[in-house]
Formats: sequence, C-alpha cells, structure tokens
Amino acid sequence: MLSNRITGVLSLLLFFVFIGTGCDGDQPEQDVQYVIPQQPELATGYTEKPGWATSEFAVAAANPLATDAGYQILQAGGSAVDAAIAVQMVLTLVEPQSSGIGGGAFLITFDDGNTRAYNGRETAPSGAGPDLFLDETGEPLPYRESVRSGLSVGVPGTIAMLAEAHQQHGRLDWEELFTPAITLAEEGFNISPRLFGLLEADETLREDSIAAELYYDENGDPHPVGYNLQNPALAEILRNVASEGTPAFYNETVAESMVEQIRSHERPGTMTVEDVLRYPDRNFEVDAMCNEWKAYRLCGMPPPSSGHIAVMQMLGILEVIENREPFEAFRDSLPTAEWMHLYLEAAKLAFADRALYIGDAEFVEAPAGDWQSLLNTNYLTERSELIGETSMGEAEPGDPSESTTMFGIQPEQPEMGTSHISIVDRFGQAVSMTTTIENGFGSRIMSDGGTGLPGGFHLNNELTDFSRAPYDEQGRPMANRVEADKQPRSSMTPTLIFDADTGDFVASVGSPGGAAIIHYTAKAIIGMLDWNLNAQDAINLPNFANFNGPSVLEQDRWPESLISTLEELGHEISTRDQTSGIQAIQKTEDGFFGGADPRREGVVMGN
Repeated sequence: MLSNRITGVLSLLLFFVFIGTGCDGDQPEQDVQYVIPQQPELATGYTEKPGWATSEFAVAAANPLATDAGYQILQAGGSAVDAAIAVQMVLTLVEPQSSGIGGGAFLITFDDGNTRAYNGRETAPSGAGPDLFLDETGEPLPYRESVRSGLSVGVPGTIAMLAEAHQQHGRLDWEELFTPAITLAEEGFNISPRLFGLLEADETLREDSIAAELYYDENGDPHPVGYNLQNPALAEILRNVASEGTPAFYNETVAESMVEQIRSHERPGTMTVEDVLRYPDRNFEVDAMCNEWKAYRLCGMPPPSSGHIAVMQMLGILEVIENREPFEAFRDSLPTAEWMHLYLEAAKLAFADRALYIGDAEFVEAPAGDWQSLLNTNYLTERSELIGETSMGEAEPGDPSESTTMFGIQPEQPEMGTSHISIVDRFGQAVSMTTTIENGFGSRIMSDGGTGLPGGFHLNNELTDFSRAPYDEQGRPMANRVEADKQPRSSMTPTLIFDADTGDFVASVGSPGGAAIIHYTAKAIIGMLDWNLNAQDAINLPNFANFNGPSVLEQDRWPESLISTLEELGHEISTRDQTSGIQAIQKTEDGFFGGADPRREGVVMGN
C-alpha cells in the first residue's frame, strides 16, 4: 500500500511537471488555443494527493485530461460554467464508464451573488410505465438484467441542460468549449490504468458491437494501458453540437441511432425518436434548496435528487443532539466511536424518509406540501429523540405532515457510477456539478449518433434508479415508481456552501458513488466545516455509510477498537472498498484550496 501511494505521488508530480500547474500568473487569453498535455501513466489504487493551493481560480475533476481542459478554458477567460462544459465533454471520452453526453447531470452555480440550479436528469420515455421492469410473472427483473438492457435507458439530458446554463452564465463562445474534447477524440488519448481495469472486468460490454470495436482487440481483450484511443464518431458528434448547438444532438439522425440501438437490444426499451426530440423543451432551471447549518448556508438540488435533503437531515439531527448534550466528535485524525454511532443512526432516519417520500417533484407531492418540511427544526428534533445509546436496527420513516401517506416504502436497491466537477473562476462564479450515466458504462449500449464512424457514446441505464417494484405488498404505490416522462430519484448531491451571515462563497463539493454519494459528500462537508480540515484532508478521511440497515466502513482504514465498540452498541458492521470520487474547492485567505479523492484519478489545477 505504501509503495502504491509513493508511486502515485511521484506520478502526479510528473504529470504537473509536464502540463504545468498554471501558477505563473499568466493573463487570460481571449480565445482557446488548446494544447494536449503530456500523459504520463498514473498509479492505480489509493494514491496520496497533496491538495492544491491556487490564487485566482481552480478546477477539480475526476481525470487529469478533463481537469486540464477546464483549466485551459479558465485561463482563456472562460467562466466556471464554460469550464464545466469543457470538462464534461472530455469526461465523455476519457471516463466513459461514469458520465457523458448519453446521460444526465445536476449543476448548481453561484454567479453575481445568486445561486441557481439546473436539472438535466434523464426522463423515462413516453411508453414507459410502472411495469417496465417486471417479468412475465409480475416480479421485478434481476438488477443486472434490468441494467444491461434497452429498458434501462432514459432520454439523455446533459447537453440540453448545459446549453441552458451556458446561455445564462457563459463567457466564451459555445463552440470553443468543445475544442479540447474534439481534439482528444480525433488525435487520441492514452488509456489509463483505471479505464483499462474496468474494461477488462466488464463481462458484457464486449457484446455491444460499437464498444467491441472501440475498446477491444480481435481476441476480445481490452487495449492496453497507454494505448492511443481515438473516437471518430464522438469527435463528429461534438463538432456538430459545437457548431449547431443542441439541435445537432436532439435531432432525428442522432435520435434514430439511439432508438435503433435501444429497440434492437435482446431486451428492448420503449424510447422513440419523438421522446428525444422534445427533451430540450423542458424547463431546466429549478429552485435550489438552501438551508442553514451552524454558521453556514448549504445549497443543493431539490427532488428528484434525494441528496440535499438526506445530507441536511443528518447534519440537522446531529446538530440537535450536539446542542442538547455536547460530545467529542473528532480525535486523533478520526471520528470518535460516539460520533460514528450518532451519525449512523441519523443516517438510518434520513434514508427511511428518503425511501418513502422522495421522487420527481413533478409527479410526487411533498409531505405537508413542502420539501422543507423534512428539514424543519421541530421535525428533526423529534427524529433525533429516536436515537438512543444503542443501535435502533432499522428506522421507520417519520411524518412531518401528521397525516397518513399513500406511498409504500421503496426497498434499497443498487446505485452506481457518476462523476463530480467543482470549479471556481476568476470572476467569482462557482460551480458544483454531478454527472452520470449511472452504472459503469451505463446500459452497455453505445450509439455512433448516426455518423457511421467508429466509436460513439454510452447510453445511460438511469431508469434503474426508479423503484423496479412499483407497489409494496399492501398495494401502495412507490413515490419513485416508473411513469412516462418522469425523472428517476437520484442520490447526486452537488453542493455549494456559503457563510450564513455574509453570503460569501465557502466551498464547492460533491462525489460519485451511488447512494453512498450522500455519505461521501456529508463526510467532506463535516470534515471541512466542523473539524477544520482542509479539503484534501477531509476527502482523505476513511469512508462510512448506512442505508437504513447494516453499516459499511471502508476496508483497512478503521481501527479494530472502533469497529468493536460499534458492534458492542448493536451495529452490524461490514468492511469493503468504498471508491468515492470526491472533488472539493474551498475559499482561503490567499485564494482557493482544492482536493481530489485519492481513490480515483482526479486532480486540481488553477492559477
């Protein structure tokens, strides 16, 4: 482990020797002169990272090439939203397992003193209904079969949402923002160890003819680490979108290509060309949810995201308990067993509410008619009183409306994938954006966008974020059941943090990780704001999670004494790898300090 960490640090240092960290005080250019950076091989596994101090701007993303693209846009005078677009397009190419133009995203921005939120979540096709994932006997299909099928593909939203955000917050021309991704797709990039490992491990991606030709050799083996991978189809698609805007993606040619791939699958989906063509007609801007916690104001996404509500419930419950009876939360660079007990119990309460109430706000009425009712101080105080000195086992949902709900409780089901981007520009604009195709490589279906060229983009499996069982055993409907044109519930938790008194920007943070996104993001927030850690040290903290059942702690990162104490309190504990991908940028007296998760390939760059 130690040798891996040393190798990782040396690799990162070598990377920055080649591309430069941009800390030379250069003045911004007025156009994008993109240069492909050198690509030394980075280490795999847990790789120690130093954290990065900058003075003017910073960008944090999950892959060095994506971070560099955002950096070059910022250096050219672009805004944080401009940089986020460039980062996303490069991630489509170099981190195809996690996000891309075939998926969806949430973006929150702070611009000119205002916090604004944009929802680019995928939607269910018009032909989808509650029985979408039921077999001929009326039972839910196995998760794996549901994911790797045409049934799971939602109408992609990333490009349409980003176009709206750019119209409101962009500084550079839309076309310039695609230059890095187009250049890399045409000239190629080196396959990283992480991408190689995921391609090698995936059992079904090879069955897609486009993916087989793009990623694998004639023997079905993935191209090796360092192989120069070109994607001509993606380059052509992005070139068209760059010059023509969203109509170049949401048109009959691209739509027919996607629909053909989806409907010709052995387990076909219901998407139509018309479903794709009308997606840009949606309203992408939504009201951010902002709530105070201690000396801070945290802003996140409303439903269909469950992330902000769950994080704020956990933080709020812990604050109530701390105010009632102070306790030691952090000692010897780790959370204490007492704090862990309280956090895991608070998580059970939050996830119990999440399972009952959260769904697309266009289809699901909030309890008491207001999602903020789940964050009301009196309600959280009432919920906190359910936490005792020993584990409660599983929590029951609460009722802030004091009325009987019509919904059933959705069982916990797998969620995976995703990537996070945090950016602050030299003009004071900040972005927190979490983006996804859900599972690794999504539905394992690719589209060439009708170009007829090798390569293309991955189609999401976002519809498996719906409850596959539409009703509970009593026949009550799930809030998050499949319905036509509905957006599935999400765990994505892009977060912007401000000083509650002054309104000044404090931090941008978020993570991939399925339902564990909620815990990874909460950990980073608590580490930075409550335990006074810098962004990198907060990210480095060992991971932990509870989804209203057994608790999961990151393998080989926790002392046995703490695990034993929690077990003595009645907690069921398991340990396993928890590959978060947290990115965070925080404001400092001298500028900014950024952190990237040592569990993935991400880095931070800036001036």
